[in-house]
Amino acid sequence: MDLKQISPFFAASPQLSVAEIGMAASQGYKAIINNRPDAEEDGQPSSAEIEAAARAQGLDYRYIPVIGGQIGEADVEAMTAALSDLNGPVLAYCRTGTRSVTLWALSEARHIDADALIRTAAEAGYDISSQRSRLAARLRQPAHAQEDRPRPVEPGARYDVVVIGGGAGGIASAASILKRRPQTRIALIEPRDEHYYQPGWTLVGGGVFRRRETVRAMAGLIPKGVKWIRAAAASFEPDRQAVVLEDGTRLAYSVLVAAPGLKLDWDQVDGLRATLGKNGVTSNYRFDLAPYTWELLRNLRSGTALFTQPPMPIKCAGAPQKAMYLACDAWKRAGALDKIQVEFRNAGGTLFGVGAYVPALMDYVKDYAIDLELNSNLVAIDGPKRTATFKIMSGEREGELVERRFDMIHVCPPQTAPDFVKASPLANEAGWIEVSAETLQHVRYGNVFALGDACSAPNAKTAAAVRAQAPVVAENVISVLDGRTPRRIYNGYGSCPLTVERGKIVLAEFGYGGKLLPTFPSWLVDGTKPSRLAWFLKEKMLPAIYFGAMLKGREWLVTPERLAHTPSGYEAQDALPPRS
Repeated sequence: MDLKQISPFFAASPQLSVAEIGMAASQGYKAIINNRPDAEEDGQPSSAEIEAAARAQGLDYRYIPVIGGQIGEADVEAMTAALSDLNGPVLAYCRTGTRSVTLWALSEARHIDADALIRTAAEAGYDISSQRSRLAARLRQPAHAQEDRPRPVEPGARYDVVVIGGGAGGIASAASILKRRPQTRIALIEPRDEHYYQPGWTLVGGGVFRRRETVRAMAGLIPKGVKWIRAAAASFEPDRQAVVLEDGTRLAYSVLVAAPGLKLDWDQVDGLRATLGKNGVTSNYRFDLAPYTWELLRNLRSGTALFTQPPMPIKCAGAPQKAMYLACDAWKRAGALDKIQVEFRNAGGTLFGVGAYVPALMDYVKDYAIDLELNSNLVAIDGPKRTATFKIMSGEREGELVERRFDMIHVCPPQTAPDFVKASPLANEAGWIEVSAETLQHVRYGNVFALGDACSAPNAKTAAAVRAQAPVVAENVISVLDGRTPRRIYNGYGSCPLTVERGKIVLAEFGYGGKLLPTFPSWLVDGTKPSRLAWFLKEKMLPAIYFGAMLKGREWLVTPERLAHTPSGYEAQDALPPRS
């Protein structure tokens, strides 16, 4: 628990867990204020869960949810009323604590000087200086005089490039830009203080990696020279060339690079969120749950094991079946596979989207005696009863609901663009940031680029795709800063190392249209067949390439193609020389 004492009566904290409510009570807090809307982030405890924990500890509870970047007068008045009514000391929280501190300061601003409030917040580690004018306007001003009006960009808050997201796409693109132009003024917006190597979570769930091997401190990965703004982006204002942060601060940019990732939408499956991490329900798509997957695999010796995959798009289309193959291999080694009924229920109509890799995968489906059910989508789950309900997606039985009992189930959740992206002017009808599939430039805003999971390009959403996208974005961003037309193109490259057993991988590498794009010659690694060398690459080399090269702007084996002007338009030319 990372709470900060703001005043004798008030403290703020990042997201609290249910367990931390008891810790707060033991430290003398009498009330909890929750300023975070439900389902804002994957794995976030709901208001009902926090309230139940607070009541169990004898604490008062208030739910005053505020959407990041949209603190209105009604929110301030609700916070003021709560702080007046509750017995203190009071502990308030949101994603990072910033919204809670901002609400506290605005509620106190009618009788405390703005500079004093900003200084007090700064001493606790919160920068609310962007609220100076709003705080000063409230001093001794009656409530009816307050207005919610757009606040201008603060002086000095303009950057050459603003990057949204401290994941693979955000850090890699920032590093690649700085490699090309070290003097570029870049701000990177990211609220988390930890960075996750998500491709490793499948191996955690398979007992190969330990969870701690997949996490690093964010501060050690953000490139030197990049201004890290530890806050969450709340909305985009591309017509004003600004990004709004969760506390209402506006950052202006010359070029925006958006890499906010996607949202794991657990709530699309009725009952799923409530049973995650217990009752045999797990998912390698969450850092905290991957070890539970391995626990289930080690302990299951008979019964039914279900593995699910939702409709596309999802992060790493092969991940749901990778979890299954590693599980089957573990059970086979333990002599238990013949006592376990394994089912793979995939909402799609094919095992894998690129046909060249399907024969090798089907060999393992047959070898492990997996019951493969296509066009079968998970729609509900009852953890205590250990039953899952699937909807048939096509054919004569389309719309029919099928109930299956399980002893364990590995769930891949439905996935969408983040809510603040879906609600923005940058989004297409499906909610993704609408970009050119080649240049990754926004189709309506020429100084906006996007890469990674949130962009609309029809490529596989993998870390390998980001590795190929980052240098394209970097080259094109610099072109826009120089007033030139972007001419570097992305060919849709993505890679999915399909772990079919411990020690062997089918190394799928492909681009737009399912075109095979192997990195290595077939005599060294034939990606359409299981390979021990590909396993060595996945287990030993890729983590080092990810942290030591990709996030450092070292573009190994990545050469962005360029467009050349011809009488008939633009066409792809030879790749540029690689940069090291």
